[in-house]
Amino acid sequence: SRRQNKPFISVNCAAIPENLLESELFGHEKGAFTGAVARRIGKFEEASGGTLLLDEISEVAPHVQAKLLRVLQERSFERVGGTRKISVDLRLVAATNRDLERDVREGRFREDLFYRLATVSLRVPPLRERPMDLPLLADTLLKRYQQELGKTGMNLTPGLLARLVAHGWPGNVRELQNQLIRLVALSEDGTLQDALFTPRPQGALAASPEHTLAALPGGTLQDRVDALETATLRDAMLRHAGNKSRVARELGLSRVGLRAKLTRYGLGDTE
Repeated sequence: SRRQNKPFISVNCAAIPENLLESELFGHEKGAFTGAVARRIGKFEEASGGTLLLDEISEVAPHVQAKLLRVLQERSFERVGGTRKISVDLRLVAATNRDLERDVREGRFREDLFYRLATVSLRVPPLRERPMDLPLLADTLLKRYQQELGKTGMNLTPGLLARLVAHGWPGNVRELQNQLIRLVALSEDGTLQDALFTPRPQGALAASPEHTLAALPGGTLQDRVDALETATLRDAMLRHAGNKSRVARELGLSRVGLRAKLTRYGLGDTE
């Protein structure tokens, strides 16, 4: 976009105490409160011209939600303790792992702010719903952690990869990251030790043989990814009786993307 070379500022709203979040976002003037010994520029001003990411937006306190709504509507705000209007031009991205619509119904999140933020909504499916992504993701992370920890030559064996795919991953990508760091850190002799991966199987995928690689052919990583995608797509099409809308929704694909994959793997429209 036109903002690609502009500032990108990220704020984890859950990691900042409630009484400090307003100052963190909008800045403050000298003497605005005890400890405010100098003027401070907030994240909105830092991101002006670029993009501001508010992670864990669901954790924002109600009074800050009200000020956020005002900023989005007026594109201006005042620093804490200030009187001068400060105008900003930025793209705001908000992220959460909670169901904000349910929070709105239960009174924990402002309805008007929810609809102001939901101009374009993207759902990122949990890792358990996109097993075809796991081999490439795990391979990329494995290379990164070997470099960080000064180790080389470690590769995912078919058996270990099958166990990774079969796990339900309730902690999503962060859980995968932690498991791979542990495997790299504790494995010796340049070999990943499968026994070090010992999480309790969780979720539907843990008991679903269609989503494991144990019986799939070997070959390159891409060969295994293709085989896993084929098995996953065939299983989803069978369970949903060929209803492509439901399959696309479950797998996080557009109908066009699903149709392309079905054609690529020769699955047709009714398998």
